[in-house]
Order: sequence, then structure tokens, then C-alpha cells
Amino acid sequence: MKPARFDYLRAETLAEAHAALAEDGNDARIIAGGQTLMPMLSMRLARPKVLVDIMHLPQLRKIANSNNAIRVGAAVRQAELLNWPELATAQPLLAAALPWVGHPQTRNRGTICGSAAHADPSAEIPLSLIALGGTVELSSRRKHRSVAAEDFFTGMMSTARSEDEMIEAVTFPAARRGHGYAFNEFGRRHGDFAIVACAAVVTDKETRLAIGGVADRPSVREFGTLDGSALDDALNDFAFDLDARDDLHATARYRRELVRRMGRATIEEARQCRA
Repeated sequence: MKPARFDYLRAETLAEAHAALAEDGNDARIIAGGQTLMPMLSMRLARPKVLVDIMHLPQLRKIANSNNAIRVGAAVRQAELLNWPELATAQPLLAAALPWVGHPQTRNRGTICGSAAHADPSAEIPLSLIALGGTVELSSRRKHRSVAAEDFFTGMMSTARSEDEMIEAVTFPAARRGHGYAFNEFGRRHGDFAIVACAAVVTDKETRLAIGGVADRPSVREFGTLDGSALDDALNDFAFDLDARDDLHATARYRRELVRRMGRATIEEARQCRA
């Protein structure tokens, strides 16, 4: 199929992008990498009146590591963050998760913020944001605000973004001394969306595990210092609380078993990696 007719605006300033969103609301769509939006346009699952291209705005193409946080602008491609020389030390969980995002061809075009905007419950970037306790920066002609990742993702491909807002950046907490990080994923093929993905952050007093690919959005739970059979029981409860369902990729029972087994393995890996 071919896309429905639309106008194209190459924004020269952030204010111009905000003005287009203010004028057209849900009839305007931001385009950056376009790896998800373009197929949706071709299948007419999205029919905007205007596409607002933000990829040429220099202030959105920056990766900044300051104040114990990694700020990634809306025009930063996934491959750029993956190839950022500071990534492995600045945030090991992201360094482990990003190679699972699609394939090299899609990472060369897709953006970090575009994945967050699409809010697929199996995607690695929303999962990493929630696991790390990151934030999403939203801006419009009216205001600029930051939303915690756990509040931003509201359901299946649904977010707290208002119709006149765009994602300007996402922020990941940087690695901290005494913290351990780990990421694991299982899919039909490497590069496919996850059947189950796990991200863990561990300290001497807390164990935080986030799961993607099961519920309608990434989910997170804290387990304190549980170990042994107590941790197994808690993981079992978490697996059932996610309300997994059968689909063409896996049964609900299989997903629950992956949550239990991969969840424990990811937590143990993070505990071993504590600096």
C-alpha cells in the first residue's frame, strides 16, 4: 500500500516544530528515524496531515553525561548511542540492551526517543528507561516538563504525551558505584521484538527487576534482599501478576517460565557485576 497524502515540514527550529504541533495536534506527527512510522504510514495505520521532521535540529542531536545522568536528544540515533565511547562505563545496562534493538540497518536510522514515543511493550529502550528509573522530557509551545518513565508509559503503545507535545530528550541515570546492572532477552530471532526481556539493577539493599514483552507495558518490581526460595516465590508471583496471554509467539505458561528463570539469572548476573 501507499501512504495517504500528507504535508511535510522540515523544522528549522524547535519553536517551528512546537507551532506545527500546536496547530494540528493529533493530525501532526513528529518524524525522526521513521523506522516504525514509515511502515505505519504505508499500511495507513497512521494518516497524519503533516509530518514534522526534527532530525536537522542540532540541539536534539546531543548526548550529554553530566550530573549523574545521560541525556539523549530526540534526534540521536540508536547506533550513535551504542557507539558512544563512554557508554559501557556510563551505563552498562544500556550497553547490554542496545545490541538487542532491531538490526544494524534499523539502528542506523532509528532514534532512542522514537522508540520511547512508540511505546511498544516488547521494546528494549522503554524497558531500560523503566528499569533505571529514567525520565522523558516533553516540550510544547505551552511548557516543558519531565515525566518519570513509569508514569510516561501508560499501556500498549500508549503514553502520557499530550497531542501538542513532543519528546525532546530522554534521561537515563548514570551508573553508580555499588550498583550492578544486567540485561537479558529471549526472542525468536536476534533483532526481533522480545518474547521476554529482563533488566535488573541491584544494590546491597535493593533488587529491582523490570520485565518487557509480557504485559501491555514494561513492568518493574523491587525484591529487597530476597534470595533462595523466597526470591523464587517472589518471581513466581511477579510472573503471574503480569497477566501473560497466549499469542502466535509463545504461550502464557511459557512466558511465565521465562520470567521466573530469566529473571533470576538476570538478578544473579547483576549481583555479580556490582562495582
